[in-house]
Amino acid sequence: MKKLLIIFIFFFQFAFSQNESEKNITLSFNNSSKIDALKQIEKITDYRFYFVEDWLDNTLISGNYKNVSIKELLDNIFKNTIINYFISSDNKIILSQSVLITNTLPIGYFGEANEKITTTEIFEPEIFTEEVSTNNFNIETVRIGKENSKSRSKKHTLSGYAKYSNNKSPISNLAIVVQNKNINAVTDNNGFYSIELPQGVNIIETKSMGIQDSKKKVIIYDNGTLNFYLQESAEILDEVVIEANKDKNIKEAVTGITQIKIETIKTIPLVLGERDILKVAITLPGIKTAGEGASGFNVRGGKEDQNLILLDNGVLYNPSHFFGIFSALNPFTIKDINIYKGTIPAEYGGRLSSVFDINTKNSNTEKFAGEASFGPVTGNIALEIPIIKETAGLLIGARGTYSDWILKSLDEKSLKNSKASFYDGIIKYNHKLNDNNNLEATGYFSDDAFSISSDSLYNYKNQLLALKWNHKFNNTNFGDLSIVNSEYKFNIEYNGNSDGNFNLGYKVNETELKLKLKYLYSDKHTFNYGISSKLYAVNPGYKEPKGAESNIENINIPKEQALESAVFISDDFNINKKLLINLGLRYSTYSSIGEATQKKYADGYPKSEGTVTDTLSFDKNEIIKTYGAPEIRVSGRYFLSSDFSVKASYNTTNQYIHTLSNNTTVSPTDTWKLSDLNIKPQKANQITLGFYKNFEGNLYELSLEGYYKKSKNILDYKVGADVLLNNTIETEVLQGNGKAYGVEFLIKKTKGKFNGWLGYSYSRSLIQFDSEFSEERINNGYYFSSNFDKPHDVTLVSNYKLTNRFSFSANFAYQTGRPITYPTGNYTYNGASYVLYSDRNKFRIPDYYRLDLGFNIEGNHKIKKFAHSFWNISVYNVLGRNNPYSIYFVTEDGKIKAYQSSIFSIPIPTITYNFKF
Repeated sequence: MKKLLIIFIFFFQFAFSQNESEKNITLSFNNSSKIDALKQIEKITDYRFYFVEDWLDNTLISGNYKNVSIKELLDNIFKNTIINYFISSDNKIILSQSVLITNTLPIGYFGEANEKITTTEIFEPEIFTEEVSTNNFNIETVRIGKENSKSRSKKHTLSGYAKYSNNKSPISNLAIVVQNKNINAVTDNNGFYSIELPQGVNIIETKSMGIQDSKKKVIIYDNGTLNFYLQESAEILDEVVIEANKDKNIKEAVTGITQIKIETIKTIPLVLGERDILKVAITLPGIKTAGEGASGFNVRGGKEDQNLILLDNGVLYNPSHFFGIFSALNPFTIKDINIYKGTIPAEYGGRLSSVFDINTKNSNTEKFAGEASFGPVTGNIALEIPIIKETAGLLIGARGTYSDWILKSLDEKSLKNSKASFYDGIIKYNHKLNDNNNLEATGYFSDDAFSISSDSLYNYKNQLLALKWNHKFNNTNFGDLSIVNSEYKFNIEYNGNSDGNFNLGYKVNETELKLKLKYLYSDKHTFNYGISSKLYAVNPGYKEPKGAESNIENINIPKEQALESAVFISDDFNINKKLLINLGLRYSTYSSIGEATQKKYADGYPKSEGTVTDTLSFDKNEIIKTYGAPEIRVSGRYFLSSDFSVKASYNTTNQYIHTLSNNTTVSPTDTWKLSDLNIKPQKANQITLGFYKNFEGNLYELSLEGYYKKSKNILDYKVGADVLLNNTIETEVLQGNGKAYGVEFLIKKTKGKFNGWLGYSYSRSLIQFDSEFSEERINNGYYFSSNFDKPHDVTLVSNYKLTNRFSFSANFAYQTGRPITYPTGNYTYNGASYVLYSDRNKFRIPDYYRLDLGFNIEGNHKIKKFAHSFWNISVYNVLGRNNPYSIYFVTEDGKIKAYQSSIFSIPIPTITYNFKF
């Protein structure tokens, strides 16, 4: 490093300390600039200032000073700036940026304490801890804080937000990397990051797929803030479908986590051209559905009701349209989804198997923008409207189907009078109050109505309201407070015989208040903690006559209520460079509350109307039954090498709400039942072990995870159970045990012309219902396959880019057929013929496989054009495989005949046009 002669001159000139007993100063400032203030000091004193004018900001100063020292005066003038100063013995005041000029050197600076300085020696103080490469001389320099002789800290916290420069929306999962140091951080969903840096010079780089890289020289002497405003890169975003930040997959302690960004899935061929983030999720190992077109998800052997699906912190009870063929989410309003199926963070609770945390976009606050698409049966649009420039914006999304007019145009009379429609809408307001406070409000609504060759009209709806306030207390403490309300309801209108017409309905509603806080204690400890409380209100169902001629009896099942609360805390503990542990603990408590009546049943007998011993009545808000338990969330990561890690986790979870269904797959008419005096909460514990490896500079990512999960109090139905409009539902259901285990393999290629992933899982999902009473025992009390037990699952998702505008894409999926119960014979009893069935789920339907192909055409990439377009031409089920959705049996002429139903048994071609402006 170049020697600085000026330091020697300073040392020679300022060999003696400044006399502290200087004459005091009296003067006043009234909205004066700093330069004017310094000139005023020079005018009434003998002091002379030496500085570069550009160093001084334009902030005006005011104040009255009487008999103050020059040091006290300058400390006030340069308060909250990066300006330091040095006062020489001859009244010269030298200003500096950040660094502190001294007239003494540290003891031992030259190697020995008694070493003397000669007038011929030229030296340079070691102001910074390391030399900075000349390759970084031309990058932007940012100075944070100023050196302080009284400070003993050698490390400081830098925090801030990463946002898109065009619309100021947050950039999540951006890698913040310190050059030549093993220090990095990743932005969260709000674009926030925090990183601890050594004092002095640090070269900071930002990296993320689809975002232009940036580099800054940061000279830091105190805790401070630095925001990044970045641009999208010219690179086409469809190269990577699953977002993978640099080394994130091997560095994090959590197991079984996946993030999908909506911008990166547009090339995947899906049914009817819908860009569907939830359909992409089921192409990943460990996430399945009961069948094609089925609603709900089965994650690592869990039931559909064991997944917590959140939209901006609000629960979506039914995230699908039209029996699961479409998701109920507008793709143009979604930013990303984080799926937790191994380690579930301590802040989440209430479900056993997984969390789908879906985040919507923030509106562009700079300029009006939008995106739309039109396919064969659906249309989508999203608009981003600035309300206050660079401060507030409104996101509006709408989506619907125009299938009704298609049905009415058909010649088939039964279909011509049918109805099948859905729509959904979302509106989000985001407001940056100041640098420390942000406000977000989201409203969502979806509606489905269908009647296919039937005299019944089915209708179901979701609605959600969410409000969140983000607050930054300081550089180490952050928090957000949210309140959300979610509701799901369905209705059936029957119009058959006039004396039998009726309306039937059901509704579940919940309201949650949640406070979540984050504390950056040190470079070794980061704490996340908080509290939440949720109020359930369930209307189990009603049935009322429709029309004056209807003789249907009016039925109204009493309302159910419950309160679920929790406290949680977790610590990301960096033990050393190789070992990272996440220690989490959650304690949840649940109370079923009145007004209600509950039946008590005789001990040692099956629950039935004949074993009722008492009926208990509970007043409004009186506690009926309380459950509570700790939930352990522990995971760890150990580096075997710089690009190879092993992870392990252990989780316990509790679930206090259950679905009631006697269908194989999820139905819109499934109802939710709260735990009470007779139905216990579900519980589960899961262990996971995984290995993660990156190859060729993160070009390839490989993971291998194994898991074992046990659960109890799993709800299922008795043979012939009636679960709808039943006031004693506990007599129709069983609670048993479950176990699931499996191995998941995933390899991804994240860059290049050819990219995508290949996933394979071998898994088993088994359940057991054993009892001393035969009517409460299934399959003689042995473990048997659940409805969604599919041992083998293979998925290939690929994209090949011919040019920047043209690309091919393909999907291939194979799954073992799901279990089914077959009739095995018949018998006659008292002159009546009956069918004899096998053990439950003893057989399987044929295996499932499907190939989809797509061709993608990007519009030209001219920057100055009103809209950028994108065409997707795809064929779903190219091979025309008649994959069975279900197999059912009917008796004809005394014989049992099997029939197979399918959803898409022929190739489905689709052309979808998308444009963005």
